[in-house]
Amino acid sequence: MKSIIFTLSILFANIAISQTHQITKHNGEQLDVNFIKLENDLVYYSFNGSAEEHKISKYAVSQLTNKQTNQTKKISDKVIVDSKSDYKLVTVLPQEKTIGLKQVANFSGVSTKTKGEPPIANQKSTALRIKTQLASSGYPFVSIIEKADGKYEAVAYVY
Repeated sequence: MKSIIFTLSILFANIAISQTHQITKHNGEQLDVNFIKLENDLVYYSFNGSAEEHKISKYAVSQLTNKQTNQTKKISDKVIVDSKSDYKLVTVLPQEKTIGLKQVANFSGVSTKTKGEPPIANQKSTALRIKTQLASSGYPFVSIIEKADGKYEAVAYVY
């Protein structure tokens, strides 16, 4: 009787600590993980046997599947940028929300400055110019880092 109880407890403990979810990324990669939470455009998870918390941008994740119930939750749609006219689809992300995306190109230049316009309007003009440039190259994501001397650095990302 003790051996049956011991065997059952080992079996249930193994199920409790096994990986419970599968993350499917837009590039086709699949990760078996223990899902923790979805917060601030980031998916938090841990690997089997580890208490260390990892994170990935929700823009890199297509879906999250619960392995026990086989329920699938869509996290984000894949953005396909084909031409310069798709500049509205290019998403500007803060640097910390690009985890899991692949860096493909760096651009730098001088921010747009129009006499008499407030700084926020200048930032929007610069972002629009960068988004148009990236859309013509087919890059769906960008992180823009503004420098104090009126210059910027833009980093393009793909799945």
